[in-house]
Amino acid sequence: MFSRKDLRKLIIPLVIEQILAVTIGMADTVMVSSVGEAAVSGISLVDTINVLLINIFSALATGGAVVAAQYMGRKDHDNANTAAKQLILSTTAVSFLIMAVSLLLKKPLLRLIFGSIEPDVMSNAQIYFLLSALSYPFLAAYNSGAALFRSMGNSKVSMFTSLIMNLVNVCGNAVLIYIFNMGVAGAGIASLASRALGAIVMLLLLRNRNNPISVRQLHRIRFQPAMIKNIMRIGVPNGLENSMFQIGKILTSSLIASFGTVAIAANAVANTVASMECIPGSAIGLGMVTVVGQCVGAGEYEQAKKYTQKLMLLTYITMAILNIGVLLARQPIVEFYHLSPQTMELARWLLVYHSLLCMIIWPLSFTLPNALRAANDVRFPMAISIISMWVCRIGMSYLLGQGFNMGVKGVWIAMTCDWLVRASIFAWRFLSGRWKNKKGV
Repeated sequence: MFSRKDLRKLIIPLVIEQILAVTIGMADTVMVSSVGEAAVSGISLVDTINVLLINIFSALATGGAVVAAQYMGRKDHDNANTAAKQLILSTTAVSFLIMAVSLLLKKPLLRLIFGSIEPDVMSNAQIYFLLSALSYPFLAAYNSGAALFRSMGNSKVSMFTSLIMNLVNVCGNAVLIYIFNMGVAGAGIASLASRALGAIVMLLLLRNRNNPISVRQLHRIRFQPAMIKNIMRIGVPNGLENSMFQIGKILTSSLIASFGTVAIAANAVANTVASMECIPGSAIGLGMVTVVGQCVGAGEYEQAKKYTQKLMLLTYITMAILNIGVLLARQPIVEFYHLSPQTMELARWLLVYHSLLCMIIWPLSFTLPNALRAANDVRFPMAISIISMWVCRIGMSYLLGQGFNMGVKGVWIAMTCDWLVRASIFAWRFLSGRWKNKKGV
């Protein structure tokens, strides 16, 4: 169903898009680093919340993309269009609710999650959280549109839109941070503007009737429970899995916050670079949703298995190249952030540890499960991920980080134990063939 050319046209723009998506957060961190470590730490703490919500929106969008891809696999374009419109309406409604709660409970939420952090860090976190909350509806709309274009096999649209968003964000940061000296507020405003523009562009492009899937008359709000149920049947377990995963990261971030500003700043820098190291696996995982979803929609399970194996091999090759590159360039990367010597040493250790294990374990933990989800096998990955996260990532973080006084290093060791558990079980699930013939749309 997919030639090598088709796969290249799908995967390469996705890799570029993921690089661009990560650089929004990276640009904020790097450009704000000139203001001081308190600003870097404030953005880092809020970004753990932002990533949680972005993953919820992305998970719901993935549910819509799987449904749309399966309808396209069986050549049912009318239902694909209906699924697309219902996806955008439902995710936008959820995002407005989350935005309202975040704006009303901004300060209590930050204190509840991160406890008694240093006053200057909390002040910066509150500013960035306010501006981030305003962007949630735009993020939801953008993620939904991007997922729909990927389900059509057209990842160039989201790639170019992401490029525009990054240009707006970086230019906005330069003007607001360096010229107007707005610090964290400047970074937040630039990110808000870029996300708003991305959402508008994506919704306008979806109106084109020449697309395999088009969405029109969004102002006529009419929810269709049956179609939303189809989307949520895949999106909610995926969203619950992702949200539990990010809640685990927030809890561990709260633990790291208790280790002091050095630990927070080193963790922030290492996390930023680590997210770049996972880009090939994330991009190929998104491509799997389209490829496996369309194969399953057409009833071609053997082709779905063949393409999954092919894409996993590609994931390992690309991630090995990237992670080895980071290992070789670790010193100039860390020096780029203008950190204190103690923070720089800790960040360098975290980078080396992550790079070594990321290229070995991460793909089976996070790329492979997308093939299962695209084949409607969503509850099993959800259950395994949640159990592994609570036992390994959270439980062992407190045991190693706090109990054995290993600090942030213990938290990262616990994280990779979580990866290992997931990788072992997901590999067994795929090879067993139990993911086949699950109920679809």
